[in-house]
Amino acid sequence: MSAVVFTKLKARKLPWQRREKKNSFNIEIGIMLVSVLLAATSFPIAKNITFAMPAAAMMCVRFLFAALIFAPYVFIKNGWRLPKPERLLTYLVLSIPLVGFFWAMFESLRYTSVMNTGALYCSVPAITAVYAFIINKERQSLIRTLGLLLGTFGALWIVFKGDLNALLSLSFNRGDIIFLMGCLLMGIYNPLIKKFYKNEPMEVMTFWVLLSAGVILAFVSFSDLTQIEWLEIPFSVYSGLAYVSIFTTLITFFLVQFCTVKIGATRVASFGLLTPLFVMVLSVVTGFDEFKLILLPGILLVVLALFIIQRK
Repeated sequence: MSAVVFTKLKARKLPWQRREKKNSFNIEIGIMLVSVLLAATSFPIAKNITFAMPAAAMMCVRFLFAALIFAPYVFIKNGWRLPKPERLLTYLVLSIPLVGFFWAMFESLRYTSVMNTGALYCSVPAITAVYAFIINKERQSLIRTLGLLLGTFGALWIVFKGDLNALLSLSFNRGDIIFLMGCLLMGIYNPLIKKFYKNEPMEVMTFWVLLSAGVILAFVSFSDLTQIEWLEIPFSVYSGLAYVSIFTTLITFFLVQFCTVKIGATRVASFGLLTPLFVMVLSVVTGFDEFKLILLPGILLVVLALFIIQRK
C-alpha cells in the first residue's frame, strides 16, 4: 500500500517543478519577443539597401558573413569536426526555405512597398499552422485557430492603419506575388526544424544551416558576384548588410530554432503577428511616424490572439 502511495506521489509534479516549467515557458516568450523585434528592423533596412546588388548575391553575402562570424564560437565550443553526411543533407534541406524566403523578400522590395510585404507576412503564422499539421501532426484546437484569425486581422489592421478600404482594394503586383511565394516557403521552416532536430547543440544546427544557405546562394549568384564593383558600393549598404547578417540572421535564427523545439512551430510562428506592431513602434520612436488611436483595435486583437495561441 505504501509503495503504491509513494509511486503516485513520485508521478505527481511538485509545486516548484510546475513553477520551473512555467518560468521556462515565460523565458521562451521573452526570447521570441526579442527575436521579433530584431526581425521587424529588417524590412526598412532591406528596402534601403536592396538597390545595391542582385537579391541572390546580397543574400549570399548575408548568410556567409553570418556563418563566418559564428564559426569560431561553434567550433571552439563543440570541436573542429564535420557533421555526419545525413545531418549535412538535413541542414541543406533546412536552408532551402530560408534561401527562398529572403531572396523573395529582397527581390520583391524592388517592385512593391514595405506595407505590402508587411501585410503578406501576416499570413506566415497561418501557413505555418497548416504545415505543422501536415509535417508534425500538430493539431490546432478551434480556439487556437480563432486566435490565428484574430491575430492576422489585427496585424493587417496595424499595417493598413485601420483603413479597411485600403485593405480591401489591395491589388497584387509582381513584387507581392514574389513575396507571397517566399511566405509559403517561410511557413514550412519551423515545422521542418521541429521534425529534423536531433538534440545536437542548437548553435551547431544554426551554423550549418546558415553555411548551407550561403553555399547554395554562391552557386546561384556566382556570375553576379564576379561582376559586382565591390569598391563602388556605399558604406551604408555594407553597414546594413552587417546588421541584418548579425542581428536579423544569425541571432534571430538561433533564437527561433531554440524556441521551435521547445514550444512548437505554430506558437513560435504566431509571434510573427507582432512584426507590424513592432515596425510601427520603431517608426514612432525614431520619429518617422506618429501613433494614432485608430491603431488601438489592431494592437488589442494581436495581443489577445497571442494570449489565446500561447495558452496551453
